[in-house]
Amino acid sequence: MSEFSEAKWYVVHTYSGYENKVATDLEKMVENRKMQDLILDIKIPTETVKEIKEDKVREVERKIFPGYVLIKMIVTDDSWYVVRNTRGVTGFVGPASEPVPLSDAEVAALGVDKRTVEISYNVGDLVRIVAGPLKGTEGSVISIDEENNTVSVKISMLGQEIPAEMELDQVTPVF
Repeated sequence: MSEFSEAKWYVVHTYSGYENKVATDLEKMVENRKMQDLILDIKIPTETVKEIKEDKVREVERKIFPGYVLIKMIVTDDSWYVVRNTRGVTGFVGPASEPVPLSDAEVAALGVDKRTVEISYNVGDLVRIVAGPLKGTEGSVISIDEENNTVSVKISMLGQEIPAEMELDQVTPVF
């Protein structure tokens, strides 16, 4: 087992339906063994979906990858042993159950690591969209949701005011 100085995200395979139990057990073990500097975060990617049952709409939290838990850790013999020997864990995702870290692109796509974005605009400010399908379009900021990393911009298109939602770093202020 080689030591890495930087924590990376790894995927652990679990028995189906044991994801929450594995996450809870791991958190307890990390606390009991004082391994917070090696195992930094444990996540089960979920999404909120609307479910219609008997003409009633309700929002339900659903696992995006059933049977998998994401762990941000520095791989050492100790951290590997603790994760691998947690009840319900069948192994790391990788060749021969060797831990293979997720790439930065994979982590970004999963949205497990919160990025902090410095914003230099406020509600009501004129901004230019610098990425995505509306790149080059200007509009005014309607709302900013830093927690979810999104901004709503009112743009003028085809003679109508249309709201568009995008990531905070996809817009820049117009001076």
